[in-house]
Amino acid sequence: MKGISFITDEKNKKTAIVIDLKTMESKNEEVHEYLDVLIAESRKNEPTINWETAKKQLKKSGKL
Repeated sequence: MKGISFITDEKNKKTAIVIDLKTMESKNEEVHEYLDVLIAESRKNEPTINWETAKKQLKKSGKL
């Protein structure tokens, strides 16, 4: 997406993202959707739990 750049390390691995403020102002919703996709992609290999287990854990921690 125009207005979004990645910073990479010496091995060309993406380490950070820079969002142009004009892009953020003019395409706020699109930028947030793009970020949601990036976050989901970065977490695709994480273990998952079912919703019932998650609710129990949240209730136990006082966050639900």
